[in-house]
Amino acid sequence: MGCDGGTIPKRHELVKGPRKVEKVDKVAELVARWFYCALSQEKLRRPIVACELGRLYNKDAIIEYLLDKSPDKTPMESASHIKSIKNVTELQLVDNPAWSGDKESTKGDKYEDLQCGHFICPVVGLEMNGRHRFCFLRNCGCVFSERALKEIKAEVCHKCGVPFQEEDVIVINGNKEDVEILKKRMEERRLKSKLEKKSKKGKTAAAAASQQEPSADSAGPSKAKNGKDCVNSSSGENRQIIFTKSSENGNPSVPGKVNKASTTTKRSIADSEDKSEAYKSIFTTHSSAKRSKEECSNWVTHTAYYF
Repeated sequence: MGCDGGTIPKRHELVKGPRKVEKVDKVAELVARWFYCALSQEKLRRPIVACELGRLYNKDAIIEYLLDKSPDKTPMESASHIKSIKNVTELQLVDNPAWSGDKESTKGDKYEDLQCGHFICPVVGLEMNGRHRFCFLRNCGCVFSERALKEIKAEVCHKCGVPFQEEDVIVINGNKEDVEILKKRMEERRLKSKLEKKSKKGKTAAAAASQQEPSADSAGPSKAKNGKDCVNSSSGENRQIIFTKSSENGNPSVPGKVNKASTTTKRSIADSEDKSEAYKSIFTTHSSAKRSKEECSNWVTHTAYYF
């Protein structure tokens, strides 16, 4: 009942041992990480953005993910750390002249080299296909190979001239150690930004309060002055006196000048009143004397006529 056909079974067919671990094809893994979006699993097409952990995305996919706020939204581990469009940087990539594009292989009758990078390093010329380590600058988004940054050390971007620091250099599709370092930097950066926002809010609130206090203090005496002027608008003398009093209360540092002006105005007014009264009394006495003389002369003439 079997084994009668001249077949000789081998040991691995009869004895079942532990299963071998299936190894992932390195070429397929590189293609998936460097040529496809980490969120939508579609081919990368411009505009291409990268997160603070060095993963590549299509900008359209990130915008759709951020705008989708439905309760049925599936959580994505590859984009869980992206809270806004500010958390990603648009990459300034340089096309590879050796890559002909997808137009030639539309019919499927030509060989397509999957390891041919779509972009290259503008300094060294290495292809961005996953075999070489690439980095981008968070300030400007320019992409360079790690070899170019090590060979040509500078504190300014080689392409656009924007200054940068070591913390601004982010490795694209790095290993586990690189991702852990980038996570720590991302958390520290976000904590700093929160603290800066809180300090700015405190400063603005303090400035607003300091502006309101002097404005309220200055509004009190001005209102009092206006009220006094309106009440005493019927007489010019009282208006001048009240103005001098308010100036004395408002400017205690210069009391001498204000007192002199007020005393001179008061004296001039009193003198003018005395002169007017004296003139009136003299006029009335002269007029009464003239009237008495005329009456006496008229009486004498009448009496002489009768006698």
